[in-house]
Amino acid sequence: MHVVVMGCGRVGSAIARRLEEVGHSVAVIDQDPEAFRRLGPDFTGRQVTGLGFDRQTLLDAGIDSAGAFAAVSSGDNSNIISARVARETFGVQHVVARIYDSKRAEVYERMGIPSVATVPWTVNRLLRELLSVKVNELWREPTGQVLMLRVTVTDVWVGHPLAELEQATSARAAWLVRFGEAQLATQTTVLQDGDQIVLAATDAITARVHQIVERGPERGQD
Repeated sequence: MHVVVMGCGRVGSAIARRLEEVGHSVAVIDQDPEAFRRLGPDFTGRQVTGLGFDRQTLLDAGIDSAGAFAAVSSGDNSNIISARVARETFGVQHVVARIYDSKRAEVYERMGIPSVATVPWTVNRLLRELLSVKVNELWREPTGQVLMLRVTVTDVWVGHPLAELEQATSARAAWLVRFGEAQLATQTTVLQDGDQIVLAATDAITARVHQIVERGPERGQD
């Protein structure tokens, strides 16, 4: 999927890099061309200088073929205008805006535009809203290094041992929810359609968990 990110600050650059790591094409928009340095030398996506709510700037970023749009600049007004243009003018399916004013955020949520405030889990929440991903963060301990992830089993993992998923991701299964009931997994547990697994992981391997859950056992272990 092609994703357009408006704003190349710490959050925007982190989202752009993470999206590219898991195989999506990415375009980043920012008014300041110096901001693109945050993306690093390995980033291969588009870098578009301009305003995120300008029609031509959005077209240069590929908004007409985008499946998702994230407005994460430092300005609430710019973010919400850009988000509305992406959704209402270009029909982008997954749109999310970063809003600093919590009262405004409530209003935009009621308008159907998911918004997030400036809290530590911003990047992960944005990614969930953009991609409807199968990996959600449930809890993070105070230092931010260890977290619990809820994984919805994808078709590519159905029929495979849970131990194989643990080995591929380097995460550890805490428990499993099957048919609405929680249970402890065993070494012989085989994954079924509809299973949800809670994995304990470190922040350093979170991107790897996302990638392997989506791609499956063979490609993920290549």
